[in-house]
Amino acid sequence: MTAIKHALQRDIFTPNDERLLSIVNVCKAGKKKKNCFLCATVTTERPVQVNVVKVKKSDKGDFYKRQIAWALRDLAVVDAKDAIKENPEFDLHFEKIYKWVASSTAEKNAFISCIWKLNQRYLRKKIDFVNVSSQLLEELPKVTEESVPSGENQSVTGGDEETVDEYQELNAREEQDIEIMMEGCEYAISNAEAFAEKLSRELQVLDGANIQSIMASEKQVNILMKLLDEALKEVDQIELKLSSYEEMLQSVKEQMDQISESNHLIHLSNTNNVKLLSEIEFLVNHMDLAKGHIKALQEGDLASSRGIEACTNAADALLQCMNVALRPGHDMLYAVKQQQQRFGDLREQFARRLASHLNNVFVQQFTQALLQLYSRSNFLSVPGHDQSSTLAQHSIELTLPNHHPFHRDLLRYAKLMEWLKSTDYGKYEGLTKNYMDYLSRLYEREIKDFFEVAKIKMTGTTKESKKFATLPRKESAVKQETESLHGSSGKLTGSTSSLNKLSVQSSGSRRSQSSSLLDMGNMSASDLDVADRTKFDKIFEQVLSELEPLCLAEQDFISKFFKLQQHQNIPGTMTETEELDGGMLSRQYSSGVLPSISSEKDMIRQMMIKIFRCIEPELNNLIALGDKIDSFNSLYMLVKMSHHVWTAQNVDPASFLSTTLGNVLVTVKRNFDKCISNQIRQMEEVKISKKSKVGILPFVAEFEEFAGLAESIFKNAERRGDLDKAYIKLIRGVFVNVEKVANESQKTPRDVVMMENFHHIFATLSRLKISCLEAEKKEAKQKYTDHLQSYVIYSLGQPLEKLNHFFEGVEARVAQGIREEEVSYQLAFNKQELRKVIKEYPGKEVKKGLDNLYKKVDKHLCEEENLLQVVWHSMQDEFIRQYKHFEGLIARCYPGSGVTMEFTIQDILDYCSSIAQSH
Repeated sequence: MTAIKHALQRDIFTPNDERLLSIVNVCKAGKKKKNCFLCATVTTERPVQVNVVKVKKSDKGDFYKRQIAWALRDLAVVDAKDAIKENPEFDLHFEKIYKWVASSTAEKNAFISCIWKLNQRYLRKKIDFVNVSSQLLEELPKVTEESVPSGENQSVTGGDEETVDEYQELNAREEQDIEIMMEGCEYAISNAEAFAEKLSRELQVLDGANIQSIMASEKQVNILMKLLDEALKEVDQIELKLSSYEEMLQSVKEQMDQISESNHLIHLSNTNNVKLLSEIEFLVNHMDLAKGHIKALQEGDLASSRGIEACTNAADALLQCMNVALRPGHDMLYAVKQQQQRFGDLREQFARRLASHLNNVFVQQFTQALLQLYSRSNFLSVPGHDQSSTLAQHSIELTLPNHHPFHRDLLRYAKLMEWLKSTDYGKYEGLTKNYMDYLSRLYEREIKDFFEVAKIKMTGTTKESKKFATLPRKESAVKQETESLHGSSGKLTGSTSSLNKLSVQSSGSRRSQSSSLLDMGNMSASDLDVADRTKFDKIFEQVLSELEPLCLAEQDFISKFFKLQQHQNIPGTMTETEELDGGMLSRQYSSGVLPSISSEKDMIRQMMIKIFRCIEPELNNLIALGDKIDSFNSLYMLVKMSHHVWTAQNVDPASFLSTTLGNVLVTVKRNFDKCISNQIRQMEEVKISKKSKVGILPFVAEFEEFAGLAESIFKNAERRGDLDKAYIKLIRGVFVNVEKVANESQKTPRDVVMMENFHHIFATLSRLKISCLEAEKKEAKQKYTDHLQSYVIYSLGQPLEKLNHFFEGVEARVAQGIREEEVSYQLAFNKQELRKVIKEYPGKEVKKGLDNLYKKVDKHLCEEENLLQVVWHSMQDEFIRQYKHFEGLIARCYPGSGVTMEFTIQDILDYCSSIAQSH
């Protein structure tokens, strides 16, 4: 290995001004073994650069070549794989990891040790040595300038300390000295042992001389020893001083420790004070209520706009203070508990005052509305007042009172109601109940009066209006009732009993009045004209138009005032419930806890049901009255109600108005179906007179009236499908019963009944152009045509009876096979017999027979359908057809005989025309 090292230094590194410090024979791990050498080198020029060079033997094997070099500063990690066991493998981590296997562990360790020394000597960046034995990582011995020959120091390192290695190249001076020494001894090359012995002897001589020199310097040694003793004494003195200084420093250290501990305690105290101040500021800023807010909550004016605004701000501030998120431990502070108790007392006091005030506002508004209601209808109770003029005046005012001013006044308290809802749900619930109680009674009075006016206007009579005079209309009665309401306004439910008494008195009278209106006798449709029905339609539309905005305005107010717009699910404890006309509304909950409801829309709907519980029954009563007045009114009501239901469902399908109108629409649809069924039943029950002509049947005329009215009403209506279904039922009933009556008719021929009535039906359907009855129109036309033809043939019969019998015999002979021109040779059918028969029917007799036929047809047909001329014209055509038939038989069977009828076709036309004109 030494020879290889020498050769590499000479051939590769010396030309590049580099020194080879360590070498290891390696091959790549895991691959086919191709040996190469890793060399650790340093440059001879400053600044010194340290490299790791890979040297490979040429393919011819006669020289080495430099393959790749890495700077040692790029080496990151040296991994020896195992620090305990001998292992020839090691890794060098440059820009990538190179895995090597050394030829021996000793070479690997020497190379790694050299790398470590070079790293310690020349590099600031320290290389990581992993899995390397600590014995290899020793400090690099240093050499001084005295231990290195001057020539070498200058030529190689330039005065710096160099690394000692097992091999050092001789410099020129060393080579010169060795050559001089070897030249002085001729056998130095031939006899190395003798040369070595000589050198040993000379070394011994030099050692002896050295010892003698040392012994000669004993005096200097003694002096040196004396100096050393003095130095030791000085050292002892210094140590004493240092000890005293150390004691002083120890006391200073203790004082500094005390000062440090005191500073730490001061810092800790300051930190705690800062945190305490922060907590106090937090509590003061978030749990301190201004005096102005406290005064507003305790004494604020809830009647003025400024006072309401101040109370609202104060209530919001109180709610923020009560809902502040306290930090851990705050709730254990006595001051916090005291402040929370104070806030609770303020909340309870203000909630009680707010609830009492709002309850008084409800009572005042209810009283004011009652006074307005009584003043509106007070003229009815004036003695001797002209009832007809009063009713005329009252019927013009078919309107419901406007509650917008009340809503506007109450909406000022909407934010306070929201605060009350979130802080004290019990009182909020109580106010809700009271509002519903007051409003339900008020609306019941207003709506009942409104419907009474509508009923009176519909009936057009003043008989029922006299019952209004019996109602308690005097202001003294109103004051007496409302005083009891004001007296108990301090309690949330204190006014309920008096309201019940006040409502019972009037509701009984109104129920009796409604029943009296509904007990009127049923009026037939013939007693009413189109103007009456139009009047009913306008009244019914006015009723619905007044109810819709009333309900929508109240629902909008409820959602805004009671803050029920948004969905909210908050668990609550329900202790008692009350049923409200198909729904459930909570009556009492634990204070401060909101109820759990599926949706606040449901609560709005339940409140509306309680407030307007009288609308549906009143509408049903009005519908029943309209149906009693005229069953055809159900058509108007179906169209109007359908339109209003459709409009309400577009706004909110689940609203109270949509649900209520939908329920009433079901009743209207039932009445409509009942009207259709009644008409069909009346068709089936029709009885005809045995002594008079049938003519146009009543139910046919009624169908015409119904269809005309329905088409005008259902134009562009949403419920057109219901009318089309009714048409089908009615027209089939008409067809069936017309045929039934025709079959039962004794005086009027069946064909006449069928012809006239189906002609009337066809004319009606053609005029109205009802698309769903196109098939029935064609069927009616066909039936009319068939029965017209049948009646003409049946009525006309054989006006030339003998002539008819004669030609029937002729046709019989021809049918038996006799040729037509040979018929005249038959004895019974010769020319003489033909002339005898013809002479019996002169023009005068023919005209007389036609006149009798015209009179007979005139007796059968009715005047209103005006079919006489149509039938007479058809009979004329039929008679002419028979005449032409007879002439044809004469021409074919009696050719050249010169026999002709004694009257012509023109005579027939003249006879028929003169007969028609004479009648």
